[in-house]
Amino acid sequence: MELNLPLWLYYVVGFPLLLGPLVTIHELGHYLVGRWFGVHAEAFSVGFGKELWGFTDKRGTRWKLSALPLGGYVQFKGDMNPASIPDAEAAAQATAEERAGSFHHASLWKRALIVFAGPATNILLTLAIFAGFFAFYGKPVPGNPEEQLTVAEFAEISPARAAGIAIGDRIVAVESERIDDFRDLQDSIMLYPGRTLDITVERGGAEQSFAVPVRSVEMEDRFGNVSKIGLIGIAPAAAGFEFEPQGVIASLGLAVDHSIGIVDMMVTGIGQIFTGERSVQELGGPVKIAKFSGEQLSLGAMAFINFAALISLNLAFINLLPIPALDGGHLAFYAAEAVRRKPVGPRGTEVAYRAGVALVLMLMVFVTINDLVTLPVFGN
Repeated sequence: MELNLPLWLYYVVGFPLLLGPLVTIHELGHYLVGRWFGVHAEAFSVGFGKELWGFTDKRGTRWKLSALPLGGYVQFKGDMNPASIPDAEAAAQATAEERAGSFHHASLWKRALIVFAGPATNILLTLAIFAGFFAFYGKPVPGNPEEQLTVAEFAEISPARAAGIAIGDRIVAVESERIDDFRDLQDSIMLYPGRTLDITVERGGAEQSFAVPVRSVEMEDRFGNVSKIGLIGIAPAAAGFEFEPQGVIASLGLAVDHSIGIVDMMVTGIGQIFTGERSVQELGGPVKIAKFSGEQLSLGAMAFINFAALISLNLAFINLLPIPALDGGHLAFYAAEAVRRKPVGPRGTEVAYRAGVALVLMLMVFVTINDLVTLPVFGN
């Protein structure tokens, strides 16, 4: 049943409903693996800053809800702060009692698994959601793959027609990558506006290749969000899909493939921003996440759950970047420690972590300002 509520109310409800569970699941990954290895957690916080509500359990862990709902943390015994930045001097001078249950005195492989457990739980959640969709709805299968890839007509502005592709041609590959259906074709083109792609077609039993400049088009959705996509101006002879029932194992495999495809698109998009092919305004921060979460919630539970899976995968991807103060930064230091057979020196560690924290804060400020200036209230 669709609820006719004002959109702003969905924004207010959607953001905490999205981020709260995702952050909690991420931090629970750290907490549970740490507890499994006998590392004591002093605090488990959803949010940063001042504590709004909390309690201390029988193990001495303080569970709390904090004022700034933009993340969370588990502070283990021996951490000098919630970011788990090590204090080499304090660790070296720790007594036997202080070493017991201390994160930084745990073996290297245990520390690495505790850190990796956070992003891993986000990945597992994403896979569980996607696998659930495939198991419930089935796998989308093209009704007629041959016709889906056969050019039936051209748009008024068609780079494909201008490049020499003709009606009746069947598209078989883009940039030498074979494609199976029209959705594959869309995915191979939409992410590359402004580029010239090598498109291979089958004509008269033989294959021919054409260099097709991809047209850059700004599309606007029902909420006014604008995105830049690539089009070559063709329509297929058929575009229908049927849904094949899937078992649990098959659904999980499809979920893995789907997630890998999303990560590949994320990496491609970020690379295009660095090379200038896309504007930095396409980067999103907490304000855009709040906006999109409310919009997806207004579309129904399934749309919101799918969006939660995407954000969960994004959280895992970002946290695994090798930036000090993020999970990936910790793992990079542990990898260096494994190679050197000793920890990185205290001075180098301190400089790297301070630089990492500064970089993360600057990025947060940048994407937040970027979010704000794109809102309609600022006239954009």
